[in-house]
Amino acid sequence: MSKLSLRPAQPADISLILDFIQELAEYERLSDQVVADPLLMTEHLFGPRPFAEVLIGEVDGEAAGFALFFHNYSTFLGRPGIYLEDLYVRPAARGAGLGKALLSELARLAVSRGCGRLEWSVLDWNQPAIGFYESLGATAQDEWTVYRLSGTALKALADQTR
Repeated sequence: MSKLSLRPAQPADISLILDFIQELAEYERLSDQVVADPLLMTEHLFGPRPFAEVLIGEVDGEAAGFALFFHNYSTFLGRPGIYLEDLYVRPAARGAGLGKALLSELARLAVSRGCGRLEWSVLDWNQPAIGFYESLGATAQDEWTVYRLSGTALKALADQTR
């Protein structure tokens, strides 16, 4: 039986976090989109106004996965929520229960912080993840479509306010 442990990330973990992000991007076939800068990420995660938090999951004392999350807000519930941006467990550690432990800890944090929900997105082709999430009682929100503004489209819209 493997020993699982979770801990909040520290600034010294930034290289580890970036490694996890790159590994996740490779799994999701999105490596070409990773442009995260270590200095900016350190400021965004550990600076005076953190934008996100990270949990590091360990199996037998070795870092094996992470969860990066932040708060959002539901106007309908009138309560904050937690949005899970990334959840990743290294292939060698899968099946040890680390993914479930990370999600369970996020659920615990959500409840203790008075949040009304825990949400995340999953790629529609990622059947192993979908099956795992559904086994925990999560339900797909198929009636919603995610939209995104980024890059030049984001800048163009921002420029219209001037």
